[in-house]
Amino acid sequence: MGKSASKVFAEEVLHSHNEYRRKHQAPPLKLSSKLSREASRYAESLASTRILKHSVESSKGSCGENLAWASYDQSGKDVSDRWYNEVQQYNFNRPGFNSGTGHFTAMVWKSSRKMGVGKAQASDGSTFVVARYTPAGNIINQGHFEANVLAARS
Repeated sequence: MGKSASKVFAEEVLHSHNEYRRKHQAPPLKLSSKLSREASRYAESLASTRILKHSVESSKGSCGENLAWASYDQSGKDVSDRWYNEVQQYNFNRPGFNSGTGHFTAMVWKSSRKMGVGKAQASDGSTFVVARYTPAGNIINQGHFEANVLAARS
């Protein structure tokens, strides 16, 4: 994927994220070239092994991370929409982490400020997408979900 194509893809993911964040009263994210380089490197690594698993960096909490895999070339809007659709399972009356809603909560986490996006194609034509967020979201300490994952304004 050429530089311009990856930049266009990253801008599309960022734009979709910020539209959803606005609905949930979270400030817009800014694209970080450093996080995008890291996300791209990790996407390449995932594409080479064709195994979808979270990075060491995200496991240590140094960044938030959303991953996506598809058998086709995913658009930035498609990836963002799939992550966001987990909102349907999120219980705003009982806020907290749930593996079925973690992509959504990472996207709209109010105190996250920057994001990076990477995408890589595997030899079989499938694509791997990595989004990184700082500061990391999905912090399970008391009160963090209440303060950072707000219900959508109608």
